[in-house]
Amino acid sequence: MKFKVPFCFGLLIVIKLVSPTVWTKLHSSRLLPCSASLPLEGNEGEQKINASLLEVSWLHNGLVIALIAGTNVTHIEQGFSLDQSAFANGNFSLTIHNASLSHQGKYECSITYNNSEVYSNNITINITAPPSLTILSTRVVLQRESVIKCLAQGFAPPLIHFSWMKGGEVVQPPSPFTAVNLTSEGYFWAVSSLTLTPTAKDKYVNFSCAVSHAALQKPLAMEFPLNITQLPIVTLSTIPADSPSSPLTLSCDIEEFYPEDITVQWLQNGSVLPDPPLVLPSPGGTFRTRHYRTLNKEERERAGEVQCVVWQPFVPEPVSATVDLFLTNDEATVLTKSAKASVALMIISLVLVFLLCFGFSWRKRDEKQKSLSVSGIILPPRVIVGQKGRVTVSVEGRRVDRVQTTWFLNDKLILDTSQTVTEKGPLLPPGGEVGYYKLHTQRPLLSGNGSTQQLLSSLSFIPHISIHKGAVFKCQVSYMGKDKVVVERVSDRFTLLAAPEVSEIQLTEPADSAGIVTLTVQASGFHPDIITFRWFCQGGELSPVAPPAPLAAPRPDAQGFFSAISQCKLPRAELERGETKVWVTVHHMALKQPITRETRGFIKRPHVSDIISCPAASTHSPKNPLTLGCEVTGFYPPDISVSWWRITEEQNEELVECGDIWGPLLTSSSTYRATATLREERSEKRGSEKTRIVCRVMHCSLQEPIERQWQSNQSDAPSIPSSLSVQWKKGGIGVFSLILLGGHPKAKLSWAAGGATLSPLVSTEIEVEGEDGTLELKSVCTIQRSTGRGGQTDRYIHSQRNGHTHMTEENCGVDAIDIIDEKGDGEIKVEPKRPGTPAVKRARRRDGADEEREEDKDKGKGSDLPWTNTVNIRREDKGVEGERLRVTVEITHPAFTLPIYRTWIEPQEES
Repeated sequence: MKFKVPFCFGLLIVIKLVSPTVWTKLHSSRLLPCSASLPLEGNEGEQKINASLLEVSWLHNGLVIALIAGTNVTHIEQGFSLDQSAFANGNFSLTIHNASLSHQGKYECSITYNNSEVYSNNITINITAPPSLTILSTRVVLQRESVIKCLAQGFAPPLIHFSWMKGGEVVQPPSPFTAVNLTSEGYFWAVSSLTLTPTAKDKYVNFSCAVSHAALQKPLAMEFPLNITQLPIVTLSTIPADSPSSPLTLSCDIEEFYPEDITVQWLQNGSVLPDPPLVLPSPGGTFRTRHYRTLNKEERERAGEVQCVVWQPFVPEPVSATVDLFLTNDEATVLTKSAKASVALMIISLVLVFLLCFGFSWRKRDEKQKSLSVSGIILPPRVIVGQKGRVTVSVEGRRVDRVQTTWFLNDKLILDTSQTVTEKGPLLPPGGEVGYYKLHTQRPLLSGNGSTQQLLSSLSFIPHISIHKGAVFKCQVSYMGKDKVVVERVSDRFTLLAAPEVSEIQLTEPADSAGIVTLTVQASGFHPDIITFRWFCQGGELSPVAPPAPLAAPRPDAQGFFSAISQCKLPRAELERGETKVWVTVHHMALKQPITRETRGFIKRPHVSDIISCPAASTHSPKNPLTLGCEVTGFYPPDISVSWWRITEEQNEELVECGDIWGPLLTSSSTYRATATLREERSEKRGSEKTRIVCRVMHCSLQEPIERQWQSNQSDAPSIPSSLSVQWKKGGIGVFSLILLGGHPKAKLSWAAGGATLSPLVSTEIEVEGEDGTLELKSVCTIQRSTGRGGQTDRYIHSQRNGHTHMTEENCGVDAIDIIDEKGDGEIKVEPKRPGTPAVKRARRRDGADEEREEDKDKGKGSDLPWTNTVNIRREDKGVEGERLRVTVEITHPAFTLPIYRTWIEPQEES
């Protein structure tokens, strides 16, 4: 029982996951997953969860919607359900029925067992609802600017795209719109407008409004004809009367209008005079009518102007004709001289006032415009992220040499940053920088007629997603030294393009041998998010398989680019035949040609190890050849090609005769492995050059061969004896040595000695060359054993006097001493000697000179050893067991993965 407590404590660790976002269709059911592993109680074979200790709770936006404590259902809101029978399997998922907007928000699942929270998970639910379309108005006026509107309502999320078409041709491309208005049910609605000037040909053309939305599988469109209103021609005349006192009849002719439903009013001095006339059809599909109005004596005496005003439905302004009753009076036609002079003076005054106003207005306009003709902002045909683009404005006029231009991105002033920002900077400028901009102004050029000049102002920029997405350029034209802006031009919104990077086709091996293989391809780093994958198999198009829900739609990354995957499935037997060719084409608007990736059969890329080397002989001579090896594993099909190359500064040479390959060997159900070897002959000429050995592996799954390199000056491991050599001298001094043969570079040796614990020692290394040319590294460490107690706290005491090593006279009673005798053939012979016998080593230096070194010249005069390490060893005293001397050396070398140790331990004395 004592081992169950820590085991259960490990299971009750709270697991919290990052809240995912899930989109759910309106009026559908949705399962919110929640699972946890709980401890089981009971005997083996009958273990189960103690339901009385379990508590399951679900929260929606902080409010409890489901709570189950123990075996009782405490609370479950309507529209939700929990399957308690699945609790035993650790499944606590919640089901939402008939999803609506009220079900949107954050859901939190919390599992508590024995008053300890063991699992917590957050899921965010968003509802998608498709829009419905309504055309608000189709009434337009012929040859006048009119507006038609399209209403989309009842949709979610708020992002929607509107487009307009005329006779099947796009007149307004899709543009994104984020709705902010809500209906009474909580859904979004938005209105798109199309401004046009109808012509007579538009009577027989259908228009359509189309929307694209995340809840629609394809765009939703509504087609409709235009209801065109044609304005009439109105003529007003009078019918002569017998006398001024008799009634006056006016005639109002209304022609060439459509449709026939009109309203005619008679006004006298702004007051309405009733009496509607009759409408008759006329040639050309229009209508005409004539309205008569007889003015009585009182109306005629009031004189003034009489108007015939024609109103039409859905037309904000009427069409009218006016007649002056003063001119129709026969008596009024005879004027006196004074009356004529007054009339003439009034007319002249009016003309002068008109000319004065016109001249003042023309002067102001000339001062403001000064005959400038400014074109619109010319955008590049394709704006590609990371590639330089240019926008241009053309200014024509007689005084363009005094014109200056100012550029803005949205409303932010653009400055020339070409001197501070490089063109090859990062795609996403850090810290909110403006990015790369360079301003160009071409000197004025003479225009075609020679009287005007042309000025070109350009702006070069490098598009970035974070800066230019959804932005517009503005160009303000003004005169130098003036603050007033003469003309401002605003560009259209441009689409940023980024071509996708497409991976190779990845194959997922099924669990069983007769299963289905999933082929996956991934596209990343593209913009915008519209991309198409098309799968083909031997000329026939395959149907793609829906990828996992989190990867189904293109998803943006931190920089604003998108990535997406596509999958298809085929039987494994088809792929393993090697005759089935499968390829996929990726289409994107940033690509001039689609990208193609293909695969033949069940192909797996090989894994190539690094090149390892080992000597071909037991001796470590530089002249002996090396064997190089390279492992190739995990590839299919088994056909593989391996070649070896020697690369120097002068030439590249293929090693055909020295290479060999072992395999391929089937290692699993569908993968192979092989071993490629090369016998490399060493030479002094190549040793002085920088030589590289390259192993190239080619397989049908690779577009380019895989290469592994080996340098000829790589490390070679030295030969190490199996034990240390020791020579005991007078005074308890032991000379320990170790000789290493060969090796490159030089090995590092570290000596240590002691009893129960070890401490570092000082040693001497001598490197000489043997008769066969092999380098020998001899390391010597001199140790004096001491058993004195004294007041010393350090086990290792090194004493020198006047620059010479001081040797003590303790512990010199040693019966047998091992003497090292090195023969000419490189062998080592160990012979027993008595204390004080000198040992002379003859070594051949690299310069060819012989050197004799007498290790002990005189037993009474001390020693010429470079350093003596004193080791204090505890001796046996009063029942306390004494320590045995241990001497060890650590050998490290680049060719060794771990250090190698050689240890000498003092033999235990016989009682």
